Amino acid sequence: MKRYIFSIPILLFAVTVQAQDFSKDIADAKASYSSGNLADAHFSLEQAVQEIDMIVGKEVLKLLPEKMNDTSSIPQNDQVTANIGFVGATVHRSYGNSGSQVEIISNSPLISSLNAFLNMPFVGGMMRNSTTKVVKIQGYKSRLEKQSDNANGKPNYQLQIPFKSALITITANGMDENGVLSFANTIPLDKIAALIQ
Repeated sequence: MKRYIFSIPILLFAVTVQAQDFSKDIADAKASYSSGNLADAHFSLEQAVQEIDMIVGKEVLKLLPEKMNDTSSIPQNDQVTANIGFVGATVHRSYGNSGSQVEIISNSPLISSLNAFLNMPFVGGMMRNSTTKVVKIQGYKSRLEKQSDNANGKPNYQLQIPFKSALITITANGMDENGVLSFANTIPLDKIAALIQ
């Protein structure tokens, strides 16, 4: 059993190293396709797409604000992860020690259900209550949810902004509603959308 557990990190490292060479992946895909090995061609193309997702994710990360209102980001916690399958990359930035963060998932599977909530009056009306409401951020309908208070008695919020095929989720702990909305409006959504599409 220990041998298998030890093999998993080595396998993940090998896949990561292979995914970092876009040109090699494309060449491998062409060679596999030419020889009729469609499974290997498919695998190599997936690796190439993941590499593109990583590059785009790193560019998106550069566009995110360095501060969430008064709280600085923690650069060592910045992450870009290529996801498997039809989901693109996940971009993550943390702010301070409160658990506040911004996370962007390109090709998010949650987009359709969130858009239904935001754009269908009947569904959206049923889901609106004292803790959840629809707001507009730079022209995009978004869902703002007040969550439980933190240890200092200040509210925690989660703001979900669906745009194009991506979902931005902002978790803002210990901040008031105006602070959350103000911060969300500092994110260059149109520039991010241009990169992700």
